Amino acid sequence: MARFDLSDAEWQIIEQHLPNKPRGVARVDDRRVLNGIFFILRTGSPSRDLPERYGL
Repeated sequence: MARFDLSDAEWQIIEQHLPNKPRGVARVDDRRVLNGIFFILRTGSPSRDLPERYGL
């Protein structure tokens, strides 16, 4: 886990509000996607500079 990634406690709060019914294309790891979004928002980096651990 990176320095500013969601903690387990934070993830438990958020996870219950995400959809859990599969539709269309298989979903990727929601936690990893959110951590990537938060990284971009926090750093202001363009998405091409997103570290590989966030899956882009």
